[in-house]
Amino acid sequence: MPGTRVASFHLVRERPGRAGRALTRLATDRRHLGHTDGLTFWRLLGTGRGRDTGAGIDPLRTAVFAVWEDDGALDGFLANSPVAGRWADAEETYTVRLRTLGGHGTWRGCDVAGEVARAAPGPGPVAVLTRATVRLRSWKPFIAAGHQVSAEVARAPGLLALVGVGEAPVGRQATFSLWRDVADARAFAYSAPRHVEAVRRTRIDGWYGEQLFARFRPYRSVGTWDGVDPLDRSSG
Repeated sequence: MPGTRVASFHLVRERPGRAGRALTRLATDRRHLGHTDGLTFWRLLGTGRGRDTGAGIDPLRTAVFAVWEDDGALDGFLANSPVAGRWADAEETYTVRLRTLGGHGTWRGCDVAGEVARAAPGPGPVAVLTRATVRLRSWKPFIAAGHQVSAEVARAPGLLALVGVGEAPVGRQATFSLWRDVADARAFAYSAPRHVEAVRRTRIDGWYGEQLFARFRPYRSVGTWDGVDPLDRSSG
């Protein structure tokens, strides 16, 4: 039920020299995730390098976005799943739990924001998930605009962490970011000139076959992302 469901985002960096293991996981972990109790939606993802949201690939880093029946289902996965068990041997892992603040659109037909329990109102950090299936005819202008927006968002005030993610085949792109608060996320979305122009062009030129925008309230995290928990800096 949406009233109890929670979402989670997991970022995993393998140790140097294990790029093959990270890429293999994108194939082998699908079977385990597909048979996980209480997991209602999941996407296994490759990532870009650092904060770059373009089309590049970090061969040592993978990610998972998931929706769970409740916190207990996520607890069970982290304690018992062979997927989570392998994360313990990684160089770095980060897990953040999420409740929805709203959004629109779908991800492979799933209303992700609507599936997850709503967060209590109030101040605090926010997670933003954007996802799109880019039409083949729009790939070239999308990539060109993406490089400019990537540089712009990396400098945005209030940004705590950002990663570009994607799934096979090419053209299914997404971003996951953490912000100090909703005001900072909105200021970037509606005031950053390159981002505003890219959004305008997507609407006029119909770049996307499917798209999603969702905001979440992070309410629990564990591990590190590039050596720190970004949410520890949310009050700075």
